[in-house]
Amino acid sequence: MLSYLMAIHFVLFGDSTNLKNFWKYEVIRRKRMDIWRLLREKKQRNRNFLFWWRLANEMYINGNKLHKKAAKKLNSKIINKFGCEIGLGANIGKGLTIPHHAGIVVHFAVDAGENLVLRQNTTIGQIDGDMPGSRVKIGSNVDIGANCCIIGLSRKIGDNVKIGAMSFINKDIPSNCTYITKKSGVVLYK
Repeated sequence: MLSYLMAIHFVLFGDSTNLKNFWKYEVIRRKRMDIWRLLREKKQRNRNFLFWWRLANEMYINGNKLHKKAAKKLNSKIINKFGCEIGLGANIGKGLTIPHHAGIVVHFAVDAGENLVLRQNTTIGQIDGDMPGSRVKIGSNVDIGANCCIIGLSRKIGDNVKIGAMSFINKDIPSNCTYITKKSGVVLYK
């Protein structure tokens, strides 16, 4: 209950300019902020996730100590409800789209541009040996297919990139390209 009160306090009195812009673009999908439309549109599962995750993330980034504590509690509830874990502190531009929430894990050290599409069972994380303070850089208009794994916090993915399903990425990807991992089927006879 306290986390919800802190969320209301943050929206009313905190630095929530970015939050309201995200809500206008991703939840309301209108240029004007309308509280009634916001409450109606957040009933849809995808928009409900974006509503709560954006709130928790902005509270964590721009809030005081109590806001950050409440944001962690909200994020824990979001993870349990949706099965989608995006770390607090991730810097993801407007237009985040998640068609299916199942199994998504995104490290908090991610800087992503606008219009990022994350599909189910995608993992963006670190490996042992990553330098402290390094962050994954993902450009704008990136579409990440299902069951992809992006490993290493020093990775850079350019703008306008499509990553095919079941791809394993452990190196940088330039802009304006499509990336796939070649897979070969092997039949073993007994």
